[in-house]
Formats: sequence, structure tokens, C-alpha cells
Amino acid sequence: MKKAILFSGLIVAGLYACQPKNTDEAEVETEIEIGETEVVDNSLTEDEKSEGWMLLFDGQSMDGWRAFNGEELPDSWVIEDGAMKALGTGGDIGGDIVFGPMEFEEFELEWTWKIEEGGNSGVMYHVVEDPKYKAPYETGPEYQVIDQLGFPDPLEPWQSIAADYAMYEPDFEGAVKPAGEWNVSRIVFTTEGASYWLNGKKTVEFVPYSEDWTQKRNSGKWDAFPDYAKAKTGLVALQDHGAVTWFKNIKIKKL
Repeated sequence: MKKAILFSGLIVAGLYACQPKNTDEAEVETEIEIGETEVVDNSLTEDEKSEGWMLLFDGQSMDGWRAFNGEELPDSWVIEDGAMKALGTGGDIGGDIVFGPMEFEEFELEWTWKIEEGGNSGVMYHVVEDPKYKAPYETGPEYQVIDQLGFPDPLEPWQSIAADYAMYEPDFEGAVKPAGEWNVSRIVFTTEGASYWLNGKKTVEFVPYSEDWTQKRNSGKWDAFPDYAKAKTGLVALQDHGAVTWFKNIKIKKL
């Protein structure tokens, strides 16, 4: 597994006597070496565990994940080098998966991802399952995952990377990486306020169910999906939208 070094350093502290020193007195130097703290992919630190974080993927098994409205994991999802990989055989309908064991209301969700050149995908939450729904995006708000630099068609701002898809336009300047490189994304969602993040930068911020949010919700973009974002709790979903996409380090904390 790949490892990331969080902190490594050397502190040198000079210890001096309280009284003036003679020229024969030597200064005593004490070296305190701080060990390297290693974070392994698909794992939690002790601090994260104490804060209530839980892993949705351990790098070895996709236990808990299954097809949207299904019971089994689709064949289009595999594990490769410690990452969940969507093979890109899904389309507008079909291929998406959900984490089935638990619903989330207010939460902080973080994950690492990369996508093939020209690819399009997404991460959704508050997803509701029912035979009348054909895809998670009919009910669940979406964090847009896309090759911003290499997508073959022009992108509207609301379609761009780290947008609250078709709701809030992102400020992604300086945070975009080329296709094939790993990104770190985060969603913080509470009824008091929500934010999306990309590689350490806040891209959108909004107040769910506020007057501004409701106006965007009812602007006509979601007329074909009348139950979009009505549920205030639901499942987390990953999209196979016809592009090879990798996900790892998927962790969540209830707020």
C-alpha cells in the first residue's frame, strides 16, 4: 500500500544553566527526533477513530457496496491496487453503486479519486432507492467528478468539477489536476451550511433548504425529477457514468 508522510522533523534545543557560564563550560544540546507518522491508504488514524470517522472501503473488499436498487455488486466494479475501479461500462442509467448498510443525514465525507481522460462521474448523497427511480441522481445531490481540463465538450459552470451539480457553480481555480492524477475531495453537509472541497480548496458553499437553495431547486433544472433533494437522509452513491474512475480512502463521519 502507498504511504504518505504527514510530518517529519528535528528539533534542536539548547539547554543553558541559569548562572553565567565560564568559557570552559560547554553548551548542552539535546536533539529530540520526531518520528514519521505514516498514513496508509484506506485506513484511519487513532485520532480519526476517536473523532467518529468510519471507512466505507478498506482497500481489499467492497463489502457493503451493491448496485443501486440491487442486491449484488455490478461486474463493472473491481478492486485495483487498493482502489475501487469503475470500468466505465455504465451510462446515464445503470452501473451506479451505493453503500447499503447505513444512511447519513448530516456528515463529513472525504475520498480520493482519479478519472480517465475525458471522463465524467460523480458522488451523491441522500440517495433514495425505489423501483420508480432509475438512477441515484434522481433523488441525491451530486458532487461533480469530471476531467475538467480534457472533457471533449464545453462545460457549463454548473457542470464543472466540484460543483453542486446543476445547483451551485464552483470556484475551482488552482485546484484542478489533469486526468489520471489523484484528487482529494470533501463534502461537509449540515442544515446550517454545506461546503464542497477539492484538493484543499473550498469550491462551493451554500445553506441547504434556504430560500436561495429552494429557488435553485425549483428553477426548472429538476422538473423531470420532482423528488430531487427532497430526502434529508439517504445513501452515499458512486457513479459509473461511462468513464474509468478510481476511488479510495473513502471515509465518513456523522455530524
